[in-house]
Amino acid sequence: MRGTRSIARVGIVVLLAGLAAGCKMDGGADASDMAGRIPVAAGAAAVDLVSIPAGTLTYHPSGEYLKDGYPVAPPQAVVRFDSGLAMMKRQVSQAEYAACVAAGACKKLDGSQRGTASPDLPAVGVSWHDATAYAAWLSKKTGSHYRLPTYAEWVYAAGPAYKEDVILDAFDPADPAQRWLAEYALETQRKVAVDASLRPFGGFGANPAGLLDMAGNVWDWTDTCHARRHMDAAGGFTTTGENCGIRVVAGPHRSYITDFIRDPKGGACSVGVPPSNLGFRLLRDDAKAGAVTPLRERLRVM
Repeated sequence: MRGTRSIARVGIVVLLAGLAAGCKMDGGADASDMAGRIPVAAGAAAVDLVSIPAGTLTYHPSGEYLKDGYPVAPPQAVVRFDSGLAMMKRQVSQAEYAACVAAGACKKLDGSQRGTASPDLPAVGVSWHDATAYAAWLSKKTGSHYRLPTYAEWVYAAGPAYKEDVILDAFDPADPAQRWLAEYALETQRKVAVDASLRPFGGFGANPAGLLDMAGNVWDWTDTCHARRHMDAAGGFTTTGENCGIRVVAGPHRSYITDFIRDPKGGACSVGVPPSNLGFRLLRDDAKAGAVTPLRERLRVM
């Protein structure tokens, strides 16, 4: 591929994403303390990471929550991150993804995205499978373990750029008009038009941690599966189904996209308008470099 040598020299820097407005981060994670460049080993010198300190996140988790068959707002959950996070400063660029394609580790992109190789624009038109293939290639190339963040990790790292959009107004389930108005109000929040034209990194600004473009027009794949939960008589929720063929994508609003979809306008978006673009950013998790540890063991859900 043309430009392979220059592509190989392009640094990986990926933007981070948003902590819910109304979300709370405890444990000394003041916005002014969040930013921190992580020194990288020689083998991983191309990867620019930002350190997010340990702390606690209170947020509304992803998924479908039902009571008597009707949607309800998810209860707030508390998640503790004991070891903090190390995430890319910006999203993976077109040039970086092209290097993975040139190495034979990633699939070529479709349509107008095929052959794009700018070091200053995010790679878009990628599926969850494309993103995980890139993470595996980068892990092997650098000797560090890279993976997609969970939705909770994405929210914790993102800061005030993330706007919570899942809260349904209270309504009488027996009154169809009230239910319709509540659901309409929620959907209206998600139908804000976002210009799909790509901007160079930094074009949508930075969050307090120094992470670029979290409130931009490229939604990020996460590793969180879609789940359906039902409220029981005692007010608790029981998970009745988890579908890992559908993943949560995070951006100006959350969406649920089938894992092989590259064009978000082409299908499987279950809420609101489709994301403008699909891209990704990775998290470095060296605890997994030697042994695979389930995420649930790293996150204490209280």
